[in-house]
Amino acid sequence: MEQQIFTVTQLNNLIKAAFDNVPALQNVCVRGEISNYKLYPSGHHYFSLKDGEGLLRCVMFKGNAFSLRFKPQNGMSVIAVGKVSVFPRDGAYQLYCSRLIPEGAGDLQAAFDQLKQRLFEEGLFDRAHKKPLPDYPHRIGVVTSPAGAAVHDMLRILGKRYPLAKVILLPVRVQGETAAGEISRAIQYANREALCDLLIVGRGGGSVEDLWAFNEEPVARAIYASRIPVISAVGHEPDVTISDFVADLRAATPSNAAELAVPDQTELRGRLAAVQKAMTAALRRQAQLARSRLDALRACPALRDPHSLIRERRQTLDLSMNSLVNAETNLVHAQRNRLTRLAASLDAMSPLKVLMRGYATVSDESGQLITSAGAAAAAESLDVSFYDGTVRVTVQGGSHAKNKIPKL
Repeated sequence: MEQQIFTVTQLNNLIKAAFDNVPALQNVCVRGEISNYKLYPSGHHYFSLKDGEGLLRCVMFKGNAFSLRFKPQNGMSVIAVGKVSVFPRDGAYQLYCSRLIPEGAGDLQAAFDQLKQRLFEEGLFDRAHKKPLPDYPHRIGVVTSPAGAAVHDMLRILGKRYPLAKVILLPVRVQGETAAGEISRAIQYANREALCDLLIVGRGGGSVEDLWAFNEEPVARAIYASRIPVISAVGHEPDVTISDFVADLRAATPSNAAELAVPDQTELRGRLAAVQKAMTAALRRQAQLARSRLDALRACPALRDPHSLIRERRQTLDLSMNSLVNAETNLVHAQRNRLTRLAASLDAMSPLKVLMRGYATVSDESGQLITSAGAAAAAESLDVSFYDGTVRVTVQGGSHAKNKIPKL
């Protein structure tokens, strides 16, 4: 019997057909660790699954990759669902994945964790970016489904607590493939048109899949970019979404968001009444003080009899003037007595007094006093001053020590 000879392509196709006819290989689940992961521009994902001893080539085409809610990464432990077949061109079998499930967590949880970590690293959750809510908002925008019970609860609470605020409903889908885009565009529209001074973004409770639109990146970035303060109000209290981390304030429920958005008019009325009471009491105290001051002024003698005050002031002025005149007289008398004493002292020391007792002063022609006989002998003429005049004399001869009058 002659043996059949195959071409490479024929053999690969034969093997592929054999693989494709094995039912067990058409829907298999394989656990492994992702390695050599690559995302091509075509949108197809190529990677390998490995364990401690083996390696399996895998591919996930673009159409199936649309369902991925997380980004596969090398080292990630996953369960791959798909069929095993042969790629005829290479003659190698591989797993054609239709789904990828992160090991130990669902794909939604993995997507949530990845986006949360990435936005956290970018700073979208920083408290420094949180804007304060207005104390008394004039217009409140509500981004939610118009058909849900949540919107009716919010409208009821807002109207009851603070009817002064105008509520603007921005209707959007809150679940489904288009929900994230509609929510983000509504937030952008409210900012672009400056529709309100406060936004409430949210919906009522539901499953993780129902709330997923508020875990989408476009919604998170729209909230972060909003110039209008945003309250995130998604689901029930245990539900936590990416929107909660990015928003300026997280509310446990949509009803709680309405309570946080506006003050309670009952509380406001109570505060206003308390302020009014305090102001009334303060005005009464001021009026009482003014009345007491008026009574005191009315009782003042100067206001009752102004002429009496003038007379008193005039008498005080007269007394002050008399005191000043007496002080001046006493000062002049004291200074005059002092001057008399000083003049008598000077008179007693006057040279003229000495000359009147018979003494005289002798000076040369230049006016220099002569105090010795030798100085007198050296001059040709001298002036002798008495108390009543001066006589010029001529020196005729020198003096000798034996002829000098001895000193007493």
